[in-house]
Amino acid sequence: MAMRQTPLTCSGHTRPVVDLAFSGITPYGYFLISACKDGKPMLRQGDTGDWIGTFLGHKGAVWGATLNTDATKAATAAADFTAKVWDAVSGDEVLSLAHKHIVKTVSFTQDSNCLLTGGNDKLLRIYDLSSPEAAPQEISGHTSAIKKALWCNNDQQILSAADDKTIRLWDRSSMQEVKTLTFDTSVSSMEYVADGQILVITYGKTIAFYNALSLEMIKTVEAPAPINSASLHPEKDFFVAGGDDFKLYKFDYSTKEELESYKGHFGPVHCVRFSPDGELYASGSEDGTLRLWQTAVGKTYGLWKCVLPEDLGSENPEQLYTSTPEIKA
Repeated sequence: MAMRQTPLTCSGHTRPVVDLAFSGITPYGYFLISACKDGKPMLRQGDTGDWIGTFLGHKGAVWGATLNTDATKAATAAADFTAKVWDAVSGDEVLSLAHKHIVKTVSFTQDSNCLLTGGNDKLLRIYDLSSPEAAPQEISGHTSAIKKALWCNNDQQILSAADDKTIRLWDRSSMQEVKTLTFDTSVSSMEYVADGQILVITYGKTIAFYNALSLEMIKTVEAPAPINSASLHPEKDFFVAGGDDFKLYKFDYSTKEELESYKGHFGPVHCVRFSPDGELYASGSEDGTLRLWQTAVGKTYGLWKCVLPEDLGSENPEQLYTSTPEIKA
């Protein structure tokens, strides 16, 4: 009998969840941050979804959120024209970086010393967090609002996606554009996988994979519905995607075959990401919740516990696998 996927529901937000990110694996496990239009980004234990704290200080919708590798710092991008840096252990605001328009995206360098921002003023900014009073370096070129900006190639280059239907690769030292990809429609999301230099892009119903250094296409996959976000498993054997039909899809990366689809959210899925150990993926939705989904259904992990048929006795032979369907984390 097939195991039933039982997602863990993380409630607490009061508006749509528009971005999420995992930290790396730390001595205390790994962590998950969510950005929400309620203006209150939340930190959670990554494997269980348990709420740790809420970062209070933004005065508008939060569009982007990220953690540094060891989960000691968080950064958020908001509609109040600021990006903020937070102490992710105490929850205190460390810096508020004023912008001229809505900020959509934030990204730390691997050493956590610099923060990259992008937003509606079409500029990429690089802040030196050790001297935040210094003016940031600015990179111009996009002709519409920037949706996502990421460090790549050991922080020597930057990838940015904007509403001008382009993705651009920039050289950090020269601040010059290296290459541009142009699409027929606006890119809805972008994920960078450092191991293997893979760029995962979504636009329309398409999930596309590119080499992040050359920007040459590896493959594309068409999904049944418009897709807002996709994430490649760390082992690169499959990927997940979510979008406008409220479902999460899982595809085989090598064959491009759709393996599974799950409905759990009550609104479009805005963001999806695999955990750093690949054991689960998190999704954020218009319905205001995050959900955690098991990569290998039926495995004992986090709050999920595998129950074998012989352990159930005759009570309920149907129920092979337990995890209270609506676990509120």
